[in-house]
Amino acid sequence: MSLAPRAVLVHRTTEYEELLARHGTHGQAAFFLSARGRSIEAVRERHERVRQALAEVAGAVPLSWRQTRVERADLDRFLFGPEDVVVVVGQDGLVANAAKYLTGQPVVGIDADPGRNAGVLVRHRAAQARRLLPYAAGDGAAVDELTMVEAVTDDAQRLLALNEIYVGPPGHQTARYTLGLDGGDVPPESEPQASSGVLVGTGTGATGWLRSLWEQRSSALVLPAPADARLAWFVREAWPSPTTGTTRVEGLLGAGHGLRLTVESDRLVAFGDGVESDALHLTWGQTIRLAAAEARLRLVG
Repeated sequence: MSLAPRAVLVHRTTEYEELLARHGTHGQAAFFLSARGRSIEAVRERHERVRQALAEVAGAVPLSWRQTRVERADLDRFLFGPEDVVVVVGQDGLVANAAKYLTGQPVVGIDADPGRNAGVLVRHRAAQARRLLPYAAGDGAAVDELTMVEAVTDDAQRLLALNEIYVGPPGHQTARYTLGLDGGDVPPESEPQASSGVLVGTGTGATGWLRSLWEQRSSALVLPAPADARLAWFVREAWPSPTTGTTRVEGLLGAGHGLRLTVESDRLVAFGDGVESDALHLTWGQTIRLAAAEARLRLVG
């Protein structure tokens, strides 16, 4: 007998809750903000909208289903099951935070504060949850399969991200490495480089950090769409010297193609979607390969 679906409500601590945790009481938090020209009422109103959306979604879960909640900080310790319907209640970035822990479960993005979020990934409102949850659990649900990027090191460490993966120095030092491409008919040559890091991203990430680099350098690359299997990559602030080059600073990675980076610094890090706390740590001689992942995020349209 198959298990009934389980609704997993993914949320994050609100700014108001963080203020109370730091200052102890509403009054102390209000004093802290007022001294800096901000009103706590606006912060609390946003908190109430998020809590109301979360309560509305929880109340829309069918009675025959199981349900649970997981806070963003606990995602790396939460065990998702194959029968789960993942309901992200919050911002677009929260979908990206959850994506790398999933293995094909359908995801419903609920915008907890309409008007403040872009709504690229949290496409729905809490009032739609009662219809969306049974629909998402069905075999005929229409989903967008969004490409993800994967980094794999030569010692089998692995990192997934929905938007982008950054490889570079953990601080403001210069990253030194050798960069090369593999797969298909690309030239086998590699190039020693010194830069402030390398960014490899998806079409979903092409609306964020990746796009800022693309615009900054007035790149002629055509950035991929979210469901496009291609990835885009950019080297940040490559520095020419007698021993380092700048001829390979941007490009696209098609199916079967990857970007290889061999570390020539004491310490580099690789992290995805801006989450520095969940990083791979790389050192001299290690190689990391970045390419499109086999896994995709199944986002209910």
